[in-house]
Amino acid sequence: MLLPHVTLCHSFTLQKLCHFHWVLPQSRKLPPSPAAFLRRSLRAPPSRWYWRPQPLWKKVLSAMAVGAPLLLGACYLTAEPPEKRRMRLVAEGVGRFCRSLRVGLRISLDYWWCTNVILRGIEENSPGYLEVMSACHQRAADALVAGAISNGGLYVKLGQGLCSFNHLLPPEYIRTLRVLEDRALTRGFQEVDELFLEDFQAPPHKLFQEFEYQPIAAASLAQVHRARLHDGTAVAVKVQYIDLRDRFDGDIHTLELLLRLVEFMHPSFGFSWVLQDLKGTLAQELDFENEGRNAERCARDLQHFHYIMVPRVHWDTSSKVGWASSWVGVHRPAELSLFLPQRVLTAEFCEGCKVNDVEAIKSMGLATQDIAEKLIQAFAEQIFYTGFIHSDPHPGNVLVRKGPDGKAQLVLLDHGLYQFLDEKDRSALCQLWRAIILRDDAAMKAHAASLGVRDYLLFSEVLMQRPVRLGQLWRSHLLSREEAAYMQAMAREHFEDIMAVLKALPRPMLLVLRNVNTVRAINTALGTPVDRYFLMAKSAVRGWSRLVSEAQPSVYGTSLLRHAREVWEMLKFEVALRLETLSMRLTALLVQVLAHLGLMPSTEGLYEYLAT
Repeated sequence: MLLPHVTLCHSFTLQKLCHFHWVLPQSRKLPPSPAAFLRRSLRAPPSRWYWRPQPLWKKVLSAMAVGAPLLLGACYLTAEPPEKRRMRLVAEGVGRFCRSLRVGLRISLDYWWCTNVILRGIEENSPGYLEVMSACHQRAADALVAGAISNGGLYVKLGQGLCSFNHLLPPEYIRTLRVLEDRALTRGFQEVDELFLEDFQAPPHKLFQEFEYQPIAAASLAQVHRARLHDGTAVAVKVQYIDLRDRFDGDIHTLELLLRLVEFMHPSFGFSWVLQDLKGTLAQELDFENEGRNAERCARDLQHFHYIMVPRVHWDTSSKVGWASSWVGVHRPAELSLFLPQRVLTAEFCEGCKVNDVEAIKSMGLATQDIAEKLIQAFAEQIFYTGFIHSDPHPGNVLVRKGPDGKAQLVLLDHGLYQFLDEKDRSALCQLWRAIILRDDAAMKAHAASLGVRDYLLFSEVLMQRPVRLGQLWRSHLLSREEAAYMQAMAREHFEDIMAVLKALPRPMLLVLRNVNTVRAINTALGTPVDRYFLMAKSAVRGWSRLVSEAQPSVYGTSLLRHAREVWEMLKFEVALRLETLSMRLTALLVQVLAHLGLMPSTEGLYEYLAT
């Protein structure tokens, strides 16, 4: 009796399932087929749609948005390799500018936030204030280094140049920026081959028996490859970055604009004049033939120092002055006499460690005192006598190796940046140094004036990098806790005065100061094994005596009297110098004792300032 009822229920369930499966596809909205989509798109629009004519400016913008990239792409694809490189440089230049602007604004806002928000109401020289500002300085220095490495070229060179302002910039900047002395982005082997083809019309393996594409060093303007000549001689091949000359003017203008922007936002930090005055000198560094000639002259000037070695230049494998790369291999119109300096320089390969690598120096069994003394004497000879001065002697450009006599030999590299100091300025500088030692205020003022400086005391302290008169040092309330860091704060308190002094200097003197400051920093890194102050002063007086002797006629009687006078002046100067040195050492010792007894705060920077 139940069977018909079960059958009826089963039929009803099947009917519901069939209806469900029929409704399910209808409820899904499947995407239309391509044919259906095309037919739908070709139908006439609804009556509520109507065509509205576009303004002319919209048509022009639309055409430019589509046509400009296509046109530029077509021009790039049909251009010669040098033109392609210049087109890439334009795009990369915009990127470098935006990156530099971002870094500058970030640093400026960071300083503004720290000084006006975080440190509002906090005493300037309190520990909390100094801690916050130190962290701000470090962030700014890190941002500068990252931006310089990313941009490369002149940005790295500018960062290296800032290291020489160690009497103006906070120590966080100096420590951080020093990584730029031997750190830069390297370029690939394709670029090296391209440059060799432009300068030599041959790849590197045609000119050398061996050529290592992996650079052994990368600097701001070039990278160095190890190679071997066909006669087996090991050489170092310095290859300029291929795009550097094309981007030089653009980078200079960008840096000028950014420095002016910084000067506008922070009027006391006006360094734009430095770049303006050194543009010509920087341009000389792009000419490797000029660098080779500088190296040969340096070797001649210092040949009487047997411990100085300058690598010999191999001119036959260095690129020659020739036509611009964009005209290589094509017809050159007569009116376009466009020449380019050489971009490849091959010199003798020299092993050695950096001059401030104390561990490597000691592992060779060499004495840091011997190295520091030789370094100071060599560069003092250039400053006070020859006048042909290596202006970029950072540790990466001075190597140390064991010489034939078993003692230290210094290898001088990178001779692209030199400054010539004429005899008049050399004589004034020598006599100023001498007057400082003899404490002759009238002579100091006169010789500083001949160099174009009015504030002779401030300039003398900048030049010497130590207090000129100890009486002023102790009269400045150095022993009070509030002003215990007088010499450390000198640059901050007299920043604008120092900038005015530097601006008034003859431009060659800026690079002289860079040389002096760099050598002082190297001596400090070596542990201050010698008295730089003493050695430089003796070299100054000796150089002045030699200049005077060469300028006057050599008559026997006159020469004998002049020689006797020179001996007397040297003896008098030697006594004054030793008394000055003794006084400075006693002052440094007294500072240490007072700090140890708790009578004044421990100021390691002040002790270093007095001792070096």
